Amino acid sequence: MSENLLYVQTSGIDTPERLYSPFVLAQTAKAMDIDATIYFLGMGITVLKKGAAEKIQLGSFPNLKKVLDQTAAAGVKIMVCEASCQLIGLDRGDFIPEADIVGAATLNDLVLEADGTMWF
Repeated sequence: MSENLLYVQTSGIDTPERLYSPFVLAQTAKAMDIDATIYFLGMGITVLKKGAAEKIQLGSFPNLKKVLDQTAAAGVKIMVCEASCQLIGLDRGDFIPEADIVGAATLNDLVLEADGTMWF
């Protein structure tokens, strides 16, 4: 049985200092041969809106879009809560192609299946 980590991102573009951690940790998990998923919920979904990640850069890190692209290329699953989309008023077409829009029950399933869950 493979190990599996779940990262839940609830922070959005209004708190850029909280955005890098799930991407870096998920990439690290994949490098350790651990399956990783990042689930975006609430204002966290704003990070995956087309054009948003390019505008975020902190410290000596590359812009968040580059980190996001590296994360997706590493095979990390990127999921967006459909109910959060409805709440905030974003449509499926508003998101980057790597984002998989899923129902709220998916988060419950992911938490039950994960060997560990971290919230940001």
